[in-house]
Amino acid sequence: MIKKNSKYYFLYLFTVLIIFTLDRLSKLYIINESEKFGDINISISNFLSLILIWNKGIGFGLFSYDSSVFYNLITSLIILINLIIIYLVVTSDFLRSFFYVIILGGSLGNLFDRLYYSAVPDFIDFHYNGFHWFIFNVADIFISLGIICLILIELKEYIFIKK
Repeated sequence: MIKKNSKYYFLYLFTVLIIFTLDRLSKLYIINESEKFGDINISISNFLSLILIWNKGIGFGLFSYDSSVFYNLITSLIILINLIIIYLVVTSDFLRSFFYVIILGGSLGNLFDRLYYSAVPDFIDFHYNGFHWFIFNVADIFISLGIICLILIELKEYIFIKK
């Protein structure tokens, strides 16, 4: 186990709070606009729109089912994964810990929605020539960013160790 200075934990907590707050504010804005105007379909550009959907699955709408048992199982699994991520933050080197914290901040944002709304509001829609990517939210961006950075660290170490 790597022992860390307590200032790192304050940085990690601050990072989680910033990501969680950005996610909450963006979702509250879209939800409030939806309550005022009904269905939201705001075209930002030729390839970006804001469309509110409620996701009962996991990231990008995967595993969306109407079964409350399945929903509760996924939610319990997400809580367990968050606990594992916290363990990894404590036991990993600084850079990996920081990327785990980024993932944790996004995951806690989506977990809050699952517990409060029983669904996660997704609203960012990238599209091009009729092809639409999965609709996602700010939390999903941070989760994906953290995972991509962790993968890049592993690839970098694999490439330099193999040479």
